[in-house]
Amino acid sequence: MPRTALIVPVPEAEPQIGELRLAHDPSAARGAPAHITILFPFFDTEELDEAALADLISGFPAFDFELDRVERFPGGATWLHPSPSLPFVDLTAAVFERWPERPPYEGEFDEVIPHLTISETPIDVQLQLPIAARAREVMLLEEDEPSGRWTARLHLPLLG
Repeated sequence: MPRTALIVPVPEAEPQIGELRLAHDPSAARGAPAHITILFPFFDTEELDEAALADLISGFPAFDFELDRVERFPGGATWLHPSPSLPFVDLTAAVFERWPERPPYEGEFDEVIPHLTISETPIDVQLQLPIAARAREVMLLEEDEPSGRWTARLHLPLLG
């Protein structure tokens, strides 16, 4: 069954990190835009209640943020830190509260750390930071089973 992911796309970051992501983040080559994940994995397509999801997301306001620094997870991904991070945490918490059977990252981590992945491995990058951005929507991505390509299935606008 096709997997889904809830993300906030960050098109403002693409000019600086688009090529880096294509080279170092397999999700970029499979069609996922620069983004901050709200919840992955989410429901398989057949189990998804689109109306309930749209209703939940519609209560959240759009907000401005900056990608203000490069970070690295120990032994892993290189990513950009969004500031403020709390609105992303709040979105994740609301989705998880509504669907507690779908914990972020399958419950693998104790803390949700909002981030925009540049590379799945540690790399050195020089970027012109901060990158100003606005969270305007939550996008539901769907993965095509045979190809692994990600495509937008729903665009859920944030208020304002």
